[in-house]
Amino acid sequence: MTSTVPALGTRTAEGSALQAVLLDMDGTLVDTEGFWWDVEVEIFAGLGHPLDESWRHVVVGGPMTRSAGFLLEATGADISLAELTVLLNEGFEDRIDRALPLMPGAARLLAELHEHAIPTALVSASHRRIIDRVLSVLGPHHFALSVAGDEVSRTKPFPDPYLLAAAGLGARPDRCAVVEDTATGVAAAEAAGCRVVAVPSVTPITPAEGRTVVTSLEEVDLAFLRGLMTEMR
Repeated sequence: MTSTVPALGTRTAEGSALQAVLLDMDGTLVDTEGFWWDVEVEIFAGLGHPLDESWRHVVVGGPMTRSAGFLLEATGADISLAELTVLLNEGFEDRIDRALPLMPGAARLLAELHEHAIPTALVSASHRRIIDRVLSVLGPHHFALSVAGDEVSRTKPFPDPYLLAAAGLGARPDRCAVVEDTATGVAAAEAAGCRVVAVPSVTPITPAEGRTVVTSLEEVDLAFLRGLMTEMR
């Protein structure tokens, strides 16, 4: 298990270009965005409330309090947010215990960053209990630290998680490359002042200043990430 305490040897020289890589989890490294929606559909069906498929684009990528709160308001289901959160986490854990597919290119990218000793953090809106289960599959040695959604007062789309990760790695936010799959995560990273690589999973993301959009992690390697910092000069 990793935590928000930086590991020894992760700090970088102030003058280096790419100082750290900060990675989202669901839909970026692991193919789990669909898992969350399946669990939500299953739980609300049990409560007698079918979910509209169009709502999937509203709840993707955000903190559980926001997505669950939206679904409660939209359906009027008779369950508290606290009770629903427990059911969602338990349902998701059950699915990842059965299978946890990695996104194409994820294992190769993590291995390359580790081989070259690039300070790397996992930054997710998921709760710590979920992150630690996923880390056991991804390999905790790939990350100097991780930041969970229930460990910050404001999670994505606010910049707080990425600012915390950058500080923990001793890196300047503008010298951090962030890889995200949702508009919510991209907004958080950009608000923190990071350079962003978007790999859209459920909803499209358009290119913008300081943001590069690719179709797969297979297009992303260390040379690519370093090149993003070169473009800033």
